[in-house]
Amino acid sequence: MKTSKKIFILGGDGFCGWPTSLHLSKHSHEVTIIDNLSRRKIDKQFKTNSLTPIKSINQRIKVWNNLNKHKINFINIDLSKNDFKFLELIKKYKPDIIIHFAEQRSAPFSMKNKNTRAYTVNNNISVTHNILNAIVESKLDIHLIHLGTMGVYGYGNGLIPEGYINISDIKYGFKKKEIIYPTDPGSIYHMTKSLDQVLFYYYNKNYRLKITDLHQGIVWGTETKETKQHPSLINRFDYDGDYGTVLNRFIAQSAINYPLTVYGSGNQTRAFINIQNTVESIRLAVNNPPKNNKVRIINQITETFSIKFLANEISKISGVKIKIIKNPRKEKPKNTLKVENKTLLNKGLSPIKFSTILSEEINSIAKKYKSRIKKDIILPTSKW
Repeated sequence: MKTSKKIFILGGDGFCGWPTSLHLSKHSHEVTIIDNLSRRKIDKQFKTNSLTPIKSINQRIKVWNNLNKHKINFINIDLSKNDFKFLELIKKYKPDIIIHFAEQRSAPFSMKNKNTRAYTVNNNISVTHNILNAIVESKLDIHLIHLGTMGVYGYGNGLIPEGYINISDIKYGFKKKEIIYPTDPGSIYHMTKSLDQVLFYYYNKNYRLKITDLHQGIVWGTETKETKQHPSLINRFDYDGDYGTVLNRFIAQSAINYPLTVYGSGNQTRAFINIQNTVESIRLAVNNPPKNNKVRIINQITETFSIKFLANEISKISGVKIKIIKNPRKEKPKNTLKVENKTLLNKGLSPIKFSTILSEEINSIAKKYKSRIKKDIILPTSKW
């Protein structure tokens, strides 16, 4: 089996897609980024910005290609359009692997108004189905890796498995049946990820497509080993009320002595993973393809914390006070979260602990670029 793969990375200009593209290129894979740059357009439309100054996609790739042996290619295509340009690309390049980040990724943004709800559904579901449809039509043996979310499970009690559970009910005629763990989405965004699961299930069952669905926790941090190679390669860092994941938002707030805004009780428990572990997890999925007898579902997390705990830890380091605000979301004030995550750990993932590099994130990223922070976009504007 050849070690170098031809890889399409859809949404490769984004927060997770960009560092993944560099990481896989560094590991000798032939990477092509496919992106319509929609995330940059959203910044302009809603007058938001990345804390870090990110360069244009062409400049990013030019710098990377000048520094590294394995080059990255870029193609600008809107994958939500059903015009079969993507199928033509698949037939031309014959990728071994397609990594799918090409979805609107923010739960708050998806709940902002009727337009963002419609955009999230139309984009996310169309893109996922167009990808599956094109793979079938290509008749190629392609491994599809999708970045899903732990949010499809909701935040109830009990242990969350890696995708599947066995049930039995004699009344309905079966003694033992394996089913996908029931979803309980908390936003339009999470609903689209739940619908992705159904699409994957069907296309695997009917067409035997080879699919890995990574249910990822909240990603935090900014840099990876590859993005540190040059200032022009720096990853984006969202801190606003829509796209800023809670830990990154707290880190940015601490840099400008802005009270750490905790929504509601702060006793909501969430799953987390550092961006370096994210790219390593995807490489492990690339190197360990599944059989095609069912969709492989992996929980991509390393730690779980309550929001209040995170705020307290950052407050201790930075001296910034905590402010409780009314929760803009409809959710229980407290939940437990126990998650199975053995697959990636057994494949060699070494978890980066929140406590080990938090100070580095505050001092080397947030404080360095704090002059770029717009205070008026920190608080949540989406309420549901």
